[in-house]
Amino acid sequence: MIDTTGRPVRMLFTSRAGGVSASPYDSFNLGDHVGDAPDSVAANRKRLADVAGLDPDRFVWMEQLHTNTVTVVDGPQNGPVEATDALVTTSKRLALCVLVADCVPVLLADHNAGVVAAAHAGRLGARNGIVSRTVETMRELGAEPANIQALLGPAAAGESYEVPQEMADDVETHLPGSRMRTKKGTPGLDIRAGLVRQLLSLGVTHIDADPRDTVTDESFFSYRREKTTGRQAGVVWLTGEGN
Repeated sequence: MIDTTGRPVRMLFTSRAGGVSASPYDSFNLGDHVGDAPDSVAANRKRLADVAGLDPDRFVWMEQLHTNTVTVVDGPQNGPVEATDALVTTSKRLALCVLVADCVPVLLADHNAGVVAAAHAGRLGARNGIVSRTVETMRELGAEPANIQALLGPAAAGESYEVPQEMADDVETHLPGSRMRTKKGTPGLDIRAGLVRQLLSLGVTHIDADPRDTVTDESFFSYRREKTTGRQAGVVWLTGEGN
């Protein structure tokens, strides 16, 4: 169990280790939409809840469709929130979850205002403003950008994320700072770098970005590397402590 004493917010990222799923989802797959055995996913999610010290029904998942839709939730849900790629809440002990296997998981928190968010920032969603829309929704609930802590998790690094030149140019137009060259010298995208630049432009300056590359680091699931694979998660919640 995670000790939350005196800490108003907790954020965590999982890896692929520590679960019960069989290959190719081995072993801590948290995605229930990728073909893994439902019992294995349920067992892995129960392990996550036990570590976090929360009931499993306090975890809110999304039907992620690479949209720029943001949804505010105020309590447990009956299944994943449909057709959304970001969640925001002011409710205590309600864990917001984002599933990824190369896309950027973005966790946001203003503990002074008591507002947290989790966003799924894949290429299309990031290009179309999912993170900026999430920050704006947080502001509507009382958050101040200068007080927001942002944590970006492991994701496909630019040196591994090869795309056509036209796609790189298009994303750069909408998410400046994301276009780069891969290690092979071909057009690439570093979505994480573009998001850091975007957050700074929004007034969010307390930013930490995990530099690990899910494509080359086999301790993480990677769709680009494996195609059929599991999903790791980013999770954020208000603990109710220290507020």
